[in-house]
Amino acid sequence: MTCEEAEVLLHALIDGELDAGHSREVETHVAGCARCAARLAAYRDLQQALAGGRLRHAAPASLRTSIERTLPKPAARASRRAVLKGFFAGGALSAAAAASIAFIVLRQDRDGYILGEAISAHLRSLQAEHLTDVVSSDRHTVKPWFNGKLELAPPVIDLTAQGFTLIGGRLDYIDGKPVAAIVYRRRVHVINLFVGQDLGAALPTRRLETVQGFNILRWREQGMNLLAVSDLGREELEEFGDKFDAAARAERAG
Repeated sequence: MTCEEAEVLLHALIDGELDAGHSREVETHVAGCARCAARLAAYRDLQQALAGGRLRHAAPASLRTSIERTLPKPAARASRRAVLKGFFAGGALSAAAAASIAFIVLRQDRDGYILGEAISAHLRSLQAEHLTDVVSSDRHTVKPWFNGKLELAPPVIDLTAQGFTLIGGRLDYIDGKPVAAIVYRRRVHVINLFVGQDLGAALPTRRLETVQGFNILRWREQGMNLLAVSDLGREELEEFGDKFDAAARAERAG
């Protein structure tokens, strides 16, 4: 196990989410790697700090000033009813602002969680030697294999002639939900293309990100989320996305 692979699994280890086999592999690696051992210790310290409520941060006085500026100025001789009305209005405004901020943070955290789940699924497929359930370079064999296994029909495109060899597909899980994993190979690099619904943010355009040492290209097509995960270089993964899109459009047009 490499340090990059161990780093992906450290959080799952301290949360008790790994099976016995993967836990043993990570612990064996950590026992012989000072860098990963230090990282694991830091994660555990952070977990204990969060659980104990030791991480607290007081809101700055400037926040109160900013909120007060947005509220209407009370009349010089306001009645008690007017004062109370203004107070409750201010409380509602503050609550709405806090709820909006919390919603944005939760959306961002969920998006990061989905990307981490996709990377974990990619690593599992390599480590457990379970890369494919159906082995074939024929899209007409791979695509119908998913019938009845998912509530969607994943696009299966043969890009062998374009340098990305279709080698098969499998059923996988992200966020506890079944997804299609369509597997391609570029030289020695594996590309797992995960296809499902509600897989992170609904992006208006295709986005390429690097997370935990892996490149993830994601976009939305025909009401489905697509996430291509690989250690392939960014430019080549972008090329994969371009050729996949072009072939998928041509197929729909035909």
